[in-house]
Amino acid sequence: MDHLLGGIHQFHSQAVQREREFFQQLAEGQTPSALFISCSDSRVDPSVITQAGLGELFVLRNAGNIVPPYGASNGGESAAIEYAVSALGVKDVVVCGHSQCGAMKALLEPDSTAKLPLVRAWLSHAEATRRLIEENYPHQHGDELLEITVQEHALMQIENLQTHPCVAAKLQRQELTLHAWVYRLEKGEILAFSSEQEEFVPLAADVARAGIAVPETRKRRTNPA
Repeated sequence: MDHLLGGIHQFHSQAVQREREFFQQLAEGQTPSALFISCSDSRVDPSVITQAGLGELFVLRNAGNIVPPYGASNGGESAAIEYAVSALGVKDVVVCGHSQCGAMKALLEPDSTAKLPLVRAWLSHAEATRRLIEENYPHQHGDELLEITVQEHALMQIENLQTHPCVAAKLQRQELTLHAWVYRLEKGEILAFSSEQEEFVPLAADVARAGIAVPETRKRRTNPA
């Protein structure tokens, strides 16, 4: 806690004092360009990964970067999505999973949450991912299976996003682009799903701008490696 308190003091005495006008502008309202949905894992910080400044990202974080289908949860996820898309008018939505994700490990090993009833209940919103992996990747194990799960899970959340009316409406008008990313902790790199290549590839400017061709999001799961 002392470290956090020291950081707060430094922030106020240095950053805020140096950029008074900027912070006054932030107080007047926000105009983020993207909704960034990521895991709550302490090793994953959307602003650090993207080097975004204050006010540039509207961030939604939870265990496992889960997007429940519309109407499936009474949590704040749907409200955050609706607000970002309809009220703030973000142009992009990123779902970013990450390597060595504890939530995905627990999804693959249900017994590990026997004493964590709330975690188990939350992970039930990722049941589609679990079933997909169980039925399509029976011969994969260990770290390779976990990597596949993280990637497939990110794609499944893109599909869940499309069940939200505000997202579906903006997609229909081509006013919104969806992106599935995976952050590799050990390398500090981002993989992005490429509709053209039908796989996750190292993020490049052209891939980042293109996003996901929505009708093609299921292709990766029809031909598992």
